[in-house]
Amino acid sequence: NRFCATSNNRTGFLCDDSVTCVPASQVCDRVSHCRNGEDEQEKLCGDLPHSLPGYLVFRCSNPTHWVYADRRCNGMNDCGDCSDEMGSLAACPPCGLEWWSCNPVLYEYCSCIPRRLCRDGVQHCISWSDEYIC
Repeated sequence: NRFCATSNNRTGFLCDDSVTCVPASQVCDRVSHCRNGEDEQEKLCGDLPHSLPGYLVFRCSNPTHWVYADRRCNGMNDCGDCSDEMGSLAACPPCGLEWWSCNPVLYEYCSCIPRRLCRDGVQHCISWSDEYIC
C-alpha cells in the first residue's frame, strides 16, 4: 500500500524510499517526483484513471469525469458540476476561515470563494454578498 498524507494533509503516493509522499495530482504528470521514478511508471500511468490505485482517484457525479483525490474539497470546481466540493461523496467540511460562503456566479468555485475576492469590485456571489457583507 503506497497511501500517504502530504504535509498539508492531502492524499498522496508513497515512493520506494518510504519517506517521499507525492501529492496525488503529481502522480503521472510526466515529471518524476520519486527518486526511482515509480510515480511515473507505465503500470501506474498506462490507463488513467483505471491503472491508478483507488485512493488516488475521486469519481465525479458525471461518470465520465474524475479528478485526483487531492483536488477534492480544495474550493475549486474541478469536476465541472461541483460534485468534488458539494457532492455527498466529497464530504467536504464547511468553508474555512480563508473562504466566504455564498452561491458564486463564477463556476470556477462552488459554495465558497476565497476571502481575497471580497470587496474587489467584481461580483462572485449571486447575492452580491462578497461585495457588501463579506
